Amino acid sequence: MTDPGKDDLGLAGKVAIVTGGGAAGDGIGNGRAAAILLARAGARVLVVDRELKLAERTAAMIAAEGGTASAFAADITDESQCRAMVDTALQRYGRLDGLDNNVGIGSRGSVVELAPDKWRQVMQVNVESMFLTAKHAIPAMIKSAGGGAIVNLSSISAIRPRGLTAYTVSKGAVIALTRAMAVDHGPDNVRVNCVAPGLVYTPMVYAHGMKPEARELRRRASVLGQEGTGWDIGLAVRFLLSAQARYITGQTLVVDGGASLVGPARESGAERER
Repeated sequence: MTDPGKDDLGLAGKVAIVTGGGAAGDGIGNGRAAAILLARAGARVLVVDRELKLAERTAAMIAAEGGTASAFAADITDESQCRAMVDTALQRYGRLDGLDNNVGIGSRGSVVELAPDKWRQVMQVNVESMFLTAKHAIPAMIKSAGGGAIVNLSSISAIRPRGLTAYTVSKGAVIALTRAMAVDHGPDNVRVNCVAPGLVYTPMVYAHGMKPEARELRRRASVLGQEGTGWDIGLAVRFLLSAQARYITGQTLVVDGGASLVGPARESGAERER
């Protein structure tokens, strides 16, 4: 490796796809944050969302800062749309270097309570979609750029299960998928890593009308006593897609302010006051 010099992310001129890159209004979700931060580092970004207008808003926010991005609508549980997504990135920008797999849905209930259809839906959206996007992105990375990097979004629920059985299992599968892909495609110069967010405050959370007291409990769940945001996740994604992470693959980076260190009691408010 040559001397990397001054904090160079090595993303200038690279091309990245960010799935789930939209967000309500001007809110900053995990995907939108990653897309904006990648563009700020000089990458050209294909912002993908099931709702085109949400992806277009992210692309417009990037353009307003002088970055390069465009929007694409896709349901990434559909293989044909995943193929079209990758083809579009190649057509618009000529290469593909990075993929941020950011799409996911939640669920509640135990195996006794969950309907089989809900279980299958969570697995399809949270795990199969990443299989499908990578299936088409990896050959494109190898052919157009000689390799690349992928980041899959998991969750601290995979590490600390808590009443979200299907979601927990799906996010655990994301970690296993990440490790398997890293082994399979390391020889192709494709790195694959995972980010496991904690209780970050994003548009997906506040769209459901979270009460101030519930938000405060989430803040206290962090040993840092701080609330996480989409920017925290976006920064982790950008690092793992960058040249600064050139020797990192198959790893899970937990970004949760230390919440997974202390367990759910702290979040519930049952811990001893300090």
